[in-house]
Amino acid sequence: MRLSSPSLLTLIFVAFAIAYLFYSNHKTEPQKVNILFITVDDLNDWIGVLGGHPQAKTPNIDRLANSGILFSNAHCQSPVCNPSRASMMTSLYPSTTGIYFLNPDIIDSPVARESVVMPRRFEKEGYHVNGVGKLFHNAPGINERHVPNYAGHLGGFGPMPEEKISSFPGHPLWDWGAYPDNDSQMPDFKIASWVEHNLSETLSEPFWMGVGFFRPHVPQFVPQKWFDMYPLETLEMPKTISGDLNDISQYGVDITRRKHVSPTHEWVMENDEWKPLVQSYLACVSFVDAQIGRVLDVLEQSSCAENTIVVLVSDHGFHLGEKERHAKRSLWQDGTRVPMIIAGPGIPGGQVCTKPVQLLDIYPTLLDLANIDPDPHHEGHSLVPLLQDTQADWDHYSRVCFGPGNFAIVSEHFRLIQYKDGSEEFYDHRIDPHEWVNVIENTEYQDIISTHRSQIPADRYPILGDGSTGHEAFQAAEENVLTQSIE
Repeated sequence: MRLSSPSLLTLIFVAFAIAYLFYSNHKTEPQKVNILFITVDDLNDWIGVLGGHPQAKTPNIDRLANSGILFSNAHCQSPVCNPSRASMMTSLYPSTTGIYFLNPDIIDSPVARESVVMPRRFEKEGYHVNGVGKLFHNAPGINERHVPNYAGHLGGFGPMPEEKISSFPGHPLWDWGAYPDNDSQMPDFKIASWVEHNLSETLSEPFWMGVGFFRPHVPQFVPQKWFDMYPLETLEMPKTISGDLNDISQYGVDITRRKHVSPTHEWVMENDEWKPLVQSYLACVSFVDAQIGRVLDVLEQSSCAENTIVVLVSDHGFHLGEKERHAKRSLWQDGTRVPMIIAGPGIPGGQVCTKPVQLLDIYPTLLDLANIDPDPHHEGHSLVPLLQDTQADWDHYSRVCFGPGNFAIVSEHFRLIQYKDGSEEFYDHRIDPHEWVNVIENTEYQDIISTHRSQIPADRYPILGDGSTGHEAFQAAEENVLTQSIE
């Protein structure tokens, strides 16, 4: 029996319909991206691509930046390890959670413990999650609690010599010099080796891997060969001016100087330790850059290289004489600015974004890149619009705090600092990148200052925890205000 033309067309149509339905129901799901999340402890802007120090040698961080997008105006939420990392991993501000200083952990904050931290969220979404080194604060049990399949600190801040190398008599971690003999003795070397092993093996995909390096955090120890890269006789020193604190309130000085364990700038200068401190910091930066290079190399050689998002950040900045300060714990540019680089599939290479962004933006950004539903409780914003167009409209500010009531608000060109006693600072980075001139009283800036003030939250969660140097510094500044008011 011959089929009529209409019947033949009907059969062909039905066949195509069946095939379409079959392939629609069996089509391959889009491949999920992997996440390689790298943190570097206490790394300021002394890397090649940020230009914080003209002699900094960081070829591996630089090549990562050249393969992705460098956020040159990125800031932490607190200039202290624990609150900065807690904020980054929950996408909640310290003023929301009450985690302002070196304790407590996330689980001890009634607000923060209701959130799902970044590694656990990716685990819930079917990712293989593991990590090594300092991802959260390194107090006992914290990383083990929050990072599935955590591999350990692998030595942390060690190794330590039997006696101090520097002449500084204070806190045992505050030491600097050439030690130990070999890179292989350093925990960061072991961390990179762990990554080499785990990325070179067949790894379950998709994966979220956290890699937390410890240097350049004190003690500033690395083998001699890294010091040899920065001879003292040719070392360039940070740009400073005398009387830099003269236009800053007493509260602003106290909150950064009282009860801190780092050496004062006066001690550093009197004991001729400024150059050795700068040299040791740069040596540590170049050492950790080499370990980052090993991680990038093994990723590039792996089968997952083309489908892996790489994020590199620090937890806060670090002073080396600027503002007459050494260490972290300040609301100035040197204390809050951090490297932030995002590279991977679909992200253009070699671009720089100058918009103000924050560490707590990383979590929602990675959810967005992984096509995972956003968390409505997050206070950060996805950076995907800026990854697509570095000049996209962006009406967000960066917000940093050091205890309730002490805030820095950063925009593309300006910084407002407001302290708990009401005193303020305002800097125009277009003409004053070093923040040497406080223009808070300048009438030309009052409208811009008001706009920045509007970003300071009225609600501040009370301080949780106690006993850390941050708690003590905050309390000392408060007590000094009280004493002055009585007098």
